[in-house]
Amino acid sequence: MKITHCIFDMDGLLLDTERIYYEVTSEILGRYGKTYTWELRSLSLGLRQYDSADLLVRETGIPMSVEELMKERNEKNIERFPNARPMPGVMRLIKHLKAHNIPIAVATSSSRDNFAVKSLNNQELFSMFDSITCGDDPDVKNGKPAPDLFLSAWKSMGSPPLDQCLVFEDAINGIQAAKNAGMHVVWVPDPNIALLHPGNNDTDEILSSLEDFDPAKYELPPFDS
Repeated sequence: MKITHCIFDMDGLLLDTERIYYEVTSEILGRYGKTYTWELRSLSLGLRQYDSADLLVRETGIPMSVEELMKERNEKNIERFPNARPMPGVMRLIKHLKAHNIPIAVATSSSRDNFAVKSLNNQELFSMFDSITCGDDPDVKNGKPAPDLFLSAWKSMGSPPLDQCLVFEDAINGIQAAKNAGMHVVWVPDPNIALLHPGNNDTDEILSSLEDFDPAKYELPPFDS
């Protein structure tokens, strides 16, 4: 398998922001005696803000409108996003791909404003990417599992052959979006999410961490020994 271009999800894959989403959402649901279960987390991972809030209101029955939940979550998340840090293995892999001139892009369901806050203290990481595509960009009409986000990132990289693009994802919705775009995908799930979705879920590979990724397997330049 010859891979020439790489596209990375952000939340829970590049940055440990899913921890922040979990803390904030658990606090809000807890006020109403509800629990942010792993099943709910799995359903909401990778969705855009409105879609995620809509899912939570419908599934839990909390007495909040979608807009009210979005507003409170966003305010609390933004306070904590500057504390987000790269996940294990991220800096090594991105620096390696950049050093070997492999085109790399971020494709995140986050809004452009939220991306700015999350990346504020991670400029070393995000300055290495060739392009950043966000969930509220004009040509991203539909959120994951629709392919719009990844196809927008693909266009920003010059529209290479789709079967030469490798997506890195932590969410089932993201896997489906990548496959719907006709791309290869590596799944790096939280162990609790992986337990809910046994099997490879139509991915090319499942990893417990980006520390375990072997570029040579995809005919990318190997790590220095």
